Formats: sequence, structure tokens, C-alpha cells
Amino acid sequence: MNYATHTQQAIPTSSRDEQALAQAELYSHLESQAEAVAPTQNPLTSRDRRIIGEIIEVQPESIRTIWIEGGITVWVQLVGGGRLPFDRDWFATRVAQVKATLPETPRERNERLSNELEEACTVFGLYHGEINWLSFSTKLYQDGRFVGFVGCNQQSWYARPRQYGVNRVAASAEQVIASLGVRAAVAA
Repeated sequence: MNYATHTQQAIPTSSRDEQALAQAELYSHLESQAEAVAPTQNPLTSRDRRIIGEIIEVQPESIRTIWIEGGITVWVQLVGGGRLPFDRDWFATRVAQVKATLPETPRERNERLSNELEEACTVFGLYHGEINWLSFSTKLYQDGRFVGFVGCNQQSWYARPRQYGVNRVAASAEQVIASLGVRAAVAA
């Protein structure tokens, strides 16, 4: 009876490096294809990234995501690879401290105001035209009919029924829209 004996041959170093490079290239390609087919929704906002970046002293763009493991450890995943573990309670305390001192960027302010305006428009059954992001102002419509102008400056929300005239001022988008005489939409 014949027996075959197999021996393992050493792979030359350059061949191993080429294989590792090809494998990394394949993984990168697969990851980009998966992202194109089903983009992942990242729960972190730019403000979240700024807060975390301030805490761990890195650029906000270098933070990929965070998660809590076992209810005890907060893990921060970095874009370039690597993970950093932190105690959950310590991390939460630092987030609160940084959040209290970190000023809102103009973009974050516009996002917050836009969300508030969208919610108020939903309550009243309104829609708005294109927003002027520099002054944060727009026109409001209901059933194709012009209702008025609404905007927000550094102090408060304002509205007026015509292009020129006195602004009506209120603390929230919903209150200022109500000041235009619009009634809340009734569910059918």
C-alpha cells in the first residue's frame, strides 16, 4: 500500500505580504460594496462627535461610532482602526461636563431649528418653502395658500402675515405660528 506524505512548504515573505495586501484590498472592496447596497445609519451627530472628541482628545472626524458593552464599558471605535474603552459612569459625567461648555455651531443650530419648525408645521398642517439658512427664515403655506413668514433670530422665533410689517415674537415655533391665526390640524 502506498502512502502519500504531505509536507508544508514555507511561503516566501514577499508572497505572504502580497497575499495580506490582496486580502485587505478584498475586505475594503466588500465593505464599500456593502455600504453602497445598504448604507449604515450612524447614530452619532456631528455634535456627538465633537463632544466625544473633546473628551478623548482626538479630531471629531476620527470617531466612527460608540457602544456600551455589558452596561459597564463604553467603547469608542476610531475610523483608522482601534478601540478605546471607558468606564460608563466616568464617560457619562464627562459628556455632561463637555456638553454644558461646548457652544452650538451654526449648522447644529439650523438643524435644531429646522426640526422644531417641522414639528410645528405638522401640528398645524402647514408646509414651508425653501429655508434661508443664513437668517433662518421661510414662508409658510397651508393648502397652497400663503400663511406668513416665520424665522428665528438669536433671541426668539418671529412671524408676520405679510412681507412687511411688525414681527410677532414667541418662545417656540409652535407659539409663533399660532400667533398668525392658524389653527392646529384636526385628525380625521
